[in-house]
Order: sequence, then structure tokens, then C-alpha cells
Amino acid sequence: MRRASAVWVQGIEVNDIWKATRVFDVNVWSVPRARRNLSTLRNLLLDVPGGGQVRLAQVATVRLAPAPNVIKREAASRRIDVAANLSGTRDLGSVVTDVEARLAAVNLPLGYSAKLVGESAERASAQATLLTFGLVGALGILLLLQAAFASWRLAIVFFVTLPLALAGGVLAALVSGGNISLGSLVGFFTVFGIAARNGILMINHCQHLEREEGVPFSPALVLRSAKERLTPILMTASATGLAILPLIVAGNLPGHEIEHPMAVVILGGLITSTVTNLFVVPALYLRFAKSWLPARAPEAASAPLPA
Repeated sequence: MRRASAVWVQGIEVNDIWKATRVFDVNVWSVPRARRNLSTLRNLLLDVPGGGQVRLAQVATVRLAPAPNVIKREAASRRIDVAANLSGTRDLGSVVTDVEARLAAVNLPLGYSAKLVGESAERASAQATLLTFGLVGALGILLLLQAAFASWRLAIVFFVTLPLALAGGVLAALVSGGNISLGSLVGFFTVFGIAARNGILMINHCQHLEREEGVPFSPALVLRSAKERLTPILMTASATGLAILPLIVAGNLPGHEIEHPMAVVILGGLITSTVTNLFVVPALYLRFAKSWLPARAPEAASAPLPA
């Protein structure tokens, strides 16, 4: 039935005619009035193997329907692109999550599959790359901490406290939209670096006071170090916060999909990182660090000094 009706609708090549050096195709086709009218096609009489004829409408549904005029292929499979753009204030990550949930609930026919590509796939790839480099950077920071403190215990204790500095960034991201986007990840790594720098300077200053200025290892040592590092830490946080404040005030405008969440996370992280470096880090140094000055023997301490 399909072959017979296809002859009437689109024709079929049955032979070739050779004329001089040129070849002409011979096609069998219906007259235009028989294939351009829908009712005529429904009443088209087709021969049946047992003899007799049936109308096409009796064995098939005849209707007008759209069909692709270009078939795209990828990885030896046909594909159809369904494009969509975002509108409103929702971020790409949450929309992609909803679309994936809806696609998972759709029962596709055998041989069909759905896959999200385009900007969402590029975003996921960028996040994976950023996380990989972030882990490598975190390992590098741990090694730098050990080199700066000359103590694995102090380096590990301080490294474990660094996530406390990110608490403000996480809270700010949840309050602003509740989603962790690519810009938010960039902001987290920025706050991580600022917190590590300020903490290293704080602990190194404690070590400097003990080794170079002779301040004994005591609560007075960490209090003096915190007081002397207060101004540089506050200046760093204030300058960074004022620089990103316009991005926060402007809001999540078109074109600021990365800058706005990054600025929100950095501002929130600066608050908690400043508090951590001024209060938590000195207390942990006093608890886990040891005196950098060698202890003198009792007899050496009581021996008279040479003239």
C-alpha cells in the first residue's frame, strides 16, 4: 500500500532513456490534480493482491503533517534539535535541573533518547574543570602552608579551618538565590585564597614575635599579633568589598550572570573570613602550636652569665 500510494504522490523511476551522450530518467507519476487534492488522495483506488480495489482512506490515515526537510546526524544517529531560551529571573542551573527531571519522566519510543547540550553542557564542563583545578589549588595551598609554618600539624589544623571562612559565602548564595552557579564557585575560590593569605600572615606574625622579638609563647602573644594584624586584614576586606559592591547593588542584570553571584559570595565570605582570621586562627595557634624558641635547661638558666 505504501509503495503504491508513493507512486502517485512522489513518483518512481522505472527506466532510463539514452539520447546521444545524455541519460534521461523515466518516472511514473500521477497527474497534478490527483496528488494536490486531499480528498482525491483519500479516494485513490489501490489494487489488492486478492483482486479488486480499496480506497486509500480505508487502509490509511491521509492528512497534512509537517516533516523535516533536512535530517541532521551525529555519531551515526539522526538527531532533532529543540532550542529554548531562558526568560525571567531564574538561573540556568535550576532550569536545567527541572528539564532533566521532566525528561527522566518521559517514556521515549524504542531507539529514541534525549540529551541536553549547548550552554548547559558547556556550563557543566566548565564547572568540572574549575573543580579539578580547585582541588589541585587546595593541595598546593596545603603544601605552601607546611612550607610557611614548618609544621604539618599547624598546616593541617589551619587548612581545616579554611572552610569556616566560606560559611558566609554559602549563606549569602542561599539568601540571594539558593543556587551555586559558576560565578559562585569562582567567588568561593577567591575567598579561599584571601582567607589563606590572611591566616598565613597572622600565624607568621606570631612566629616572628616569638623568634625575633622574644615575646613568650602565651595568650599575650596571640593578642598582640591579632591587634597588629587587625588593620591590614580589615583594609584588605574593605577594599575588596567596596570594589564588588556595585555589582551587588546593580542586581542580577542580563550580562551579570557570573559577576553578580561571584560578588555576593565574595562579600559574604569576606565577613566570615575576617572573623575567622581575627578570632579563630589565633586561638587555634595558641592551642596547637608549640613554642618556636628552644627550651633552656634548668642548670643553664641558673648559671651565672660570663663577665
